[in-house]
Amino acid sequence: MLLITQQLKTQNSKLNTMLEKPFADACERNRQPIFEIISPLLANTKAVLEIGSGTGQHAVFFAQQLPNLTWHTSDRNEYHPGIRLWIKESKLSNVTPPVTFDVSVDDNPALPVDAVFSANTAHIMHWNDVENMFEKVGELLPIGGVFLLYGPFKIEDQYSSNNDALFDQHLRHRDPKSGIRDIEKLDYLAKQASMFRQHLYPMPSNNYLACWQRQA
Repeated sequence: MLLITQQLKTQNSKLNTMLEKPFADACERNRQPIFEIISPLLANTKAVLEIGSGTGQHAVFFAQQLPNLTWHTSDRNEYHPGIRLWIKESKLSNVTPPVTFDVSVDDNPALPVDAVFSANTAHIMHWNDVENMFEKVGELLPIGGVFLLYGPFKIEDQYSSNNDALFDQHLRHRDPKSGIRDIEKLDYLAKQASMFRQHLYPMPSNNYLACWQRQA
């Protein structure tokens, strides 16, 4: 009996670990500064698609702060359980369960959105995936819709700080096809998708939030 009890405790412990809500310190630190920028930009927005929802922290926080819009989460399947845990615990009605969306292989989700948000994705993706993301966002957005992209960028091929240069070296050592992107090259991709940059907002820790708007 003792052995069975110990086995059950071990199984329950493993189950609790498997179901533990994922947590990213970076999301906790940057969510308020991001919110302060995107809140007025989304004032007339009805629905947002988040590309690469990751842990789900951003989605729940922004949906809670912006109750008048619907926040659609998306990511690769392996991230869905964690996102679902955040959504379930939040008990929010305006954030939806994640849809499977990998910009490299999946078609656009059939969602009526007028804004797209993504955080800390472009420097992790391969360049062809970044190209795919911009093309698909351009196809998804209606005229006047906005694409909000948060993360580190280079400006005129210059890093914002020595830390960014070291971070870029780390990224490329880990995966040569990743790396901090030039904002001018992203502007070109946006233009190809009928989107034009409205503003580039400086953010804490040498990050930026870029806003492109879909035009005719």
